[in-house]
Amino acid sequence: MLEVAELFPAPQAVDSNLPERVFKYLTQALESIHVPDGAVMLAGSAVDAMLKEKGLVEGSLYKRIDMAVEQNLLTEEMGEWAHSVRLGSNRPRHADTDAPHVTPEEAKQSCEFAKTLGMILFTLPQRIEAGKRVAQKAI
Repeated sequence: MLEVAELFPAPQAVDSNLPERVFKYLTQALESIHVPDGAVMLAGSAVDAMLKEKGLVEGSLYKRIDMAVEQNLLTEEMGEWAHSVRLGSNRPRHADTDAPHVTPEEAKQSCEFAKTLGMILFTLPQRIEAGKRVAQKAI
């Protein structure tokens, strides 16, 4: 019997501990990476859902990103990347007349940012808390 040693490209995994809406948007973005315009819109929705999960619900996504930077939820650089994802997702959604479509590389970068942001905002804090609980039991 043959055994699969490795898949190319490697399947993209989304942390199942992400909030449900974030998980769904991010999963759909990664599953539709072959359709760049759709993938960037879904990645943008994942970013928006993450900020809303963190209590930033007022105003536009533009304002929520800036508020996340002001509240140190995002670094300045992360805020710039988030705005880049936001603008990329706006192009196909609003049928931008100059550049309505995104490239596969832009879609990949948008999805990568959304995955990274999910890790930073949700997965890493959960892992830290779990590690602290284990460390407390050892004392």
